[in-house]
Amino acid sequence: MLTLHHLNDSRSQRILWLLEELGTSYELKQYQRDAQTRLAPPALEAVHPLGKSPVITDGDVTIAESGAIVDYVIRRHGGGRLMPAPDSADYEAYNEWLHYAEGSAMLPLMMHLYVSRLKEAGAPLHPRIDSEMANHLGYADRALAGRAFFVGDSLSGADIQMSFVAEMAKIFDRIGPYPNLGAWIARMHARPAFQRSVEKGGAYRFAK
Repeated sequence: MLTLHHLNDSRSQRILWLLEELGTSYELKQYQRDAQTRLAPPALEAVHPLGKSPVITDGDVTIAESGAIVDYVIRRHGGGRLMPAPDSADYEAYNEWLHYAEGSAMLPLMMHLYVSRLKEAGAPLHPRIDSEMANHLGYADRALAGRAFFVGDSLSGADIQMSFVAEMAKIFDRIGPYPNLGAWIARMHARPAFQRSVEKGGAYRFAK
């Protein structure tokens, strides 16, 4: 049985969304962040040594990286859905977006999150971080010009991976200058499968 180990308010939400889009059979095990520290509970360390979420288990397979999880679930349980054919013209772009989300786009957003906690001590770092956020959000926004999805004419794993980038941009009040990105994430959040994922996973503040 495919099992998603789901942590509230985390990247795990997009894996839950993916599973709902596919309509595949899965088990959901929920974990809650510590109310004070906002850290994941120690119970997740019993699933994977990093103690992070998302994590999936599928028989003897355990995977803990979002991009790898999306790739695995679509290949093993997607029945050809949510990804271009490997020999198609869209496949390389799909693969690039799948890895770009965490490999590049999330870095300045996470730096902004942590450096902001330093208050005045972090002020010298903000111009460079702001520049990098604008660089990556602008890149994603331009990629969506005249398009409904990042790759091809229908939803793919690339859209699911990129959703967390847009959600964080919204949380940091940085999405305003990027109307294509803002309209795209609104469409993603309006999808019935996304709505079901929130119902099953619990309130998700990054969808606000």
